Amino acid sequence: MNARDIIRRPIVTEKSNTVKDSNWIVFEVAKTANKISVAQAVREIYGIRPVAVNIVNTKPKTRRVGRYSGKTRAIKKAYVKLPEGQTIDIYNSEN
Repeated sequence: MNARDIIRRPIVTEKSNTVKDSNWIVFEVAKTANKISVAQAVREIYGIRPVAVNIVNTKPKTRRVGRYSGKTRAIKKAYVKLPEGQTIDIYNSEN
């Protein structure tokens, strides 16, 4: 599994923007990813060695549209702490 398979996409939400101020970046990662593989993938893709990596499994939530109900998909998120002074531009990333 290469680095692009481990890190799927950055997650841009209100919460991810608030933690961005303290050098945390949030990514959606593969279900089989662990902290070590996420850290190696960030280092390979962006050339930055993370200070810390936290993994969160989100459970699917039930949603309804009229009489039809379903579930959102379950994802795995990785919170990656970057060293002081280094940033990743997730909006204009060429990587």
